[in-house]
Amino acid sequence: MPINLQIALWGVVAVLIIGTLIIWLKRIFRPSVADHELGLRMRSWWVMAGLFVLAMALNRTLGVLFFGLVSFLALKEYFIIIPSRSADKRTLLWAYLAIPLQYLWVWLGWYGMFIIFIPVYMFLLLPLRMLIEGETQGFLRASSTLHWGLMTTVFSLSHAAYLLALPDQVNPAANSASMLLFLVFLTQFNDIMQYVWGKLVGGIKVIPKVSPNKTLGGLLGGVATTTLLSWLLAPYLTPLVGWEPLVSGLLIGLTGFIGDVSISAVKRDLGIKDTGSLIPGHGGILDRVDSLTYTAPLFFHFVYYLHY
Repeated sequence: MPINLQIALWGVVAVLIIGTLIIWLKRIFRPSVADHELGLRMRSWWVMAGLFVLAMALNRTLGVLFFGLVSFLALKEYFIIIPSRSADKRTLLWAYLAIPLQYLWVWLGWYGMFIIFIPVYMFLLLPLRMLIEGETQGFLRASSTLHWGLMTTVFSLSHAAYLLALPDQVNPAANSASMLLFLVFLTQFNDIMQYVWGKLVGGIKVIPKVSPNKTLGGLLGGVATTTLLSWLLAPYLTPLVGWEPLVSGLLIGLTGFIGDVSISAVKRDLGIKDTGSLIPGHGGILDRVDSLTYTAPLFFHFVYYLHY
């Protein structure tokens, strides 16, 4: 494992330790009713970060399997919360079967099939399976809902895993796993910083009907902080040079916000607060990877276009 990646992984552990200490000190000196939820969130971060770091540290196959599992859980959560027709049960099975195939293309590094399998083949096959059932009532709504879920939870997230399939020699500073760590860490960091800046600065509500807690101060502060961190970390973890780290930070900051509010719009449409309860303190898998559904494909193609 490259030394830069080792340092970065230990840096993640250090951040978790510092966060745990801050929460512990807060409970002692400034206790509040929010302490229990903060503790649950921190505990969940340890589990999620631990699994991610373990997958990155061992081998590429485990990393691909890790994201395949995340896609499965996210798609399952999505199918639970959306209204569906009883006639589409077999079609949902076809959608699930797309997950191992999509991640097989990732593991093989077969870019051509990876990039068209879901947008082309599954886009055409799923309506065919629905037509076999012969149910036309609600066909358009059901097919579009199914396609959107598959694109978001499987196709978009699989771009993060495909970073592991890129050749290491193009990234002399570290390797392909370092780019994945860079993407995931900055995406989650951006979420936290937009929340922190929103609390500190506040300001105009950006889209109050979708996410009333999102403020212009939080958005700008989060994007600026993420861009700065991208500029600092990119030379050690990615092949990005010159102006590219600044653009990548700006891209992750802005599109992470869009991914977040897109899932918020889905939840408001369905009248729910969280997409699930799998992750204590965070809600469901979709609540945690909402930003990544946008940042992963856009960051991937940004890097791929410039360096591969």
